[in-house]
Amino acid sequence: MKEIKGGVCAATGFKASGVHCGIRKSKDKRDLSLIFSEKKASCAAVYTTNLVKGAPLIVTKKHLADGYAQAVICNSGNANTCNADGIEIAEKMSSLLAQEAGINENDVVVASTGVIGQPLDIAPIAEKMPELVQTLSTEGSEDATEGIMTTDTVPKTLAVEFEIGGKTCKIGGIAKGSGMIHPNMATMLVFITTDVAITPQMLQKALSADIANTFNMVSVDGDTSTNDMVTVLANGMAENELIEQEGEAFAQFMQALNTITVGLCRMIAGDGEGATKLLECKVFHGKDEATAKTVAKSVITSSLLKAAMFGADANWGRVLCAIGYSGADVDVDKIDVAFESAKGNILVCQNGAGVDFSEEKAKEILLEKEIDILVDLKSGDADAVAWGCDLTYDYVKINGDYRT
Repeated sequence: MKEIKGGVCAATGFKASGVHCGIRKSKDKRDLSLIFSEKKASCAAVYTTNLVKGAPLIVTKKHLADGYAQAVICNSGNANTCNADGIEIAEKMSSLLAQEAGINENDVVVASTGVIGQPLDIAPIAEKMPELVQTLSTEGSEDATEGIMTTDTVPKTLAVEFEIGGKTCKIGGIAKGSGMIHPNMATMLVFITTDVAITPQMLQKALSADIANTFNMVSVDGDTSTNDMVTVLANGMAENELIEQEGEAFAQFMQALNTITVGLCRMIAGDGEGATKLLECKVFHGKDEATAKTVAKSVITSSLLKAAMFGADANWGRVLCAIGYSGADVDVDKIDVAFESAKGNILVCQNGAGVDFSEEKAKEILLEKEIDILVDLKSGDADAVAWGCDLTYDYVKINGDYRT
């Protein structure tokens, strides 16, 4: 497994582009992105669990009924949610792209991100569609990444190279996500491309299994978005033997996919709106996986704990509090808690009670940009990891006038 450059264009047969079409007020930012495969690809997707779903998700789900796609189009600045003509606009985006690119409109994944409840004008998208298609390039991943960003402060992209059956394969992804991020898929926009040959059924199996321990374990603010999803396109151009069932090749693909998703999870959590720190809660020795995951997610979503991490305050009681109301079946008299960063490790709670520790050393550890919250339940063999960020003044500032 080797990290490479290229994002969604790293895999053979993929191109991308991004343009400014006028949805966003700022003319300096791209707001329309395209990812395109030379060949029709197996495609898998997972969608937000919010009952209020953006029109693009409904259209995409219909388009992917046969398990295949060839392109992903996404606009930022307007979520196309709760609009009377939302479905019509999403379908029109597909048909405009299909006509310009010479593909079937049912092979288009449609996505939108931005403000909810604002009408989306198709005119600027239609006007820029020729340019969007004409500027497709194997170097276009960065432009596409910019085109899906909203309150993100940094682009999120990762790609790796690996082998399956002696064939060199590549997988890469881009993501947007900074606010409205909370467990229970999906909680951001993530587009992944690979040249691995795999059936739609096995690709969906891989993605659905992976997100349970990756994207479903990320939380920034406790709000689950209305529009977000994760999609994977696999066009088979690496020419490995088609993956049709579980086995060594499937396991190798799962490992590569997980490398991308974990990397993007960390980027998304670390770039939470107003965030200054990436938090990683590692839970050890839970009685079962469900218990360990429930504890990890509860800790990482605690507003009080997140605020304490912003202030570099080793208030371990907030960790215990979050575990206590999580609903997990734990023995609170067994729990150990420690904080860890590049500056060291410090035990702050043992067997559910406080221990003497240096506040000065704890503060030094918690002033770092990446902090691990270590929780030992001492009740079994199950572990879990969840990712989040601190809660800062800037989160309120960003969301206080997000629409206006």
